Amino acid sequence: MDTFAGPNIATFFMRQIYLDNAATTPLRDEVIRDMQQALTDCFGNPSSTHAFGRTAKTGIEQARKTIATRLGARPGEIIFTSGGTEADNMILRGAVRDLGVQTLITTRIEHHAVLHTAEALEREQGVRLVFLPLDGHGNPDLNVLDELLQADDSKKLVSLMHVNNEIGNLLDLEAVGELCRQAGALLHSDTVQSVGHYPLDLQQLPVDFATAAAHKFHGPKGIGFAFIRRNTGLGPFIVGGAQERGFRAGTEPYHNIVGMETAFKVAYENLDAERAQVQGLKDYFIGRLREAIPGVAFNGLSADAQGSTYTLVNVRLPLSEAQGQLLLFHLDLKGIACSKGSACQSGSDSGSHVLNQILGEEQRKQPSLRFSFSHANTRDELDYTVSVLKEFCEQG
Repeated sequence: MDTFAGPNIATFFMRQIYLDNAATTPLRDEVIRDMQQALTDCFGNPSSTHAFGRTAKTGIEQARKTIATRLGARPGEIIFTSGGTEADNMILRGAVRDLGVQTLITTRIEHHAVLHTAEALEREQGVRLVFLPLDGHGNPDLNVLDELLQADDSKKLVSLMHVNNEIGNLLDLEAVGELCRQAGALLHSDTVQSVGHYPLDLQQLPVDFATAAAHKFHGPKGIGFAFIRRNTGLGPFIVGGAQERGFRAGTEPYHNIVGMETAFKVAYENLDAERAQVQGLKDYFIGRLREAIPGVAFNGLSADAQGSTYTLVNVRLPLSEAQGQLLLFHLDLKGIACSKGSACQSGSDSGSHVLNQILGEEQRKQPSLRFSFSHANTRDELDYTVSVLKEFCEQG
């Protein structure tokens, strides 16, 4: 008879420290509770007209209203998707197909959900793809953006992420949006790393499209949403049924939507307190690293409290390329979870496409790690992490 082989007994005695919250976050207890109830008590198909279906449909529309109200949007402007990647594809592909976009302006440090979609549109649809130049910290040149927007009469879509998922740089969405509106261009922003972490008013922000994923703010994987400003003319992404205002056919995953709504509500109810807590952890971690490891550096603006998100820091250590090959493995053995670049490319040997754009050749040879935090982390965990890094650097 087959038996379940559980984790090695050593794992029960080793510290487990999760510092990879930009990749995904653990579910909150409230989310698990509400999802369990939804799975148990509300299994009806939301498209069915009987009571079981109506109950599920009502719950979905309530979740849509909850999210829309908090973000200053209309319920009809929130379209549930399987996550941020699908939402980005829906918007970029739809803008070319339905809105006549001929020029797509972005940067080379976007998430691959945007970058690879843009490159595919260039190959498949003949879209003119233009990459904005970056400064040494990874910020796009808005003067060049203004020039590009005024350069010709082609229909343009600008796609720039609000918070970079690797180096944490914050984009001035209002300034970018004003440039786009003045030029009659559309603006899409990947807000996956900012929804649930920053207050956003999408009716005031000059943004036409935005995207989110629940698992970045302690909700379930497999659910997210697209903000599509009304009357843009975007057509269906998946056909086959009338679900999601006709944008995305298919039976809605009610339990995931409920989980996302709960995670969303709790995130914003606790936003100020948790933001202050996490910012304090980040500042403490940076200070401890500077004390413990001479020569440590921070990529992009990730060590700048004003220029970057409070949720992550990208650390470059004064080690050789050969030493860096063992670093992530060493941290994992010590029970510390973090990322080399983003989790979406962890199996790649080409390195971080973001750091490749902003670091010099010698800097790229040094190992860089992304540490990302949540309210569940503690200073004690950060002290332990710094001690492990310090020991590794000194042994090198």
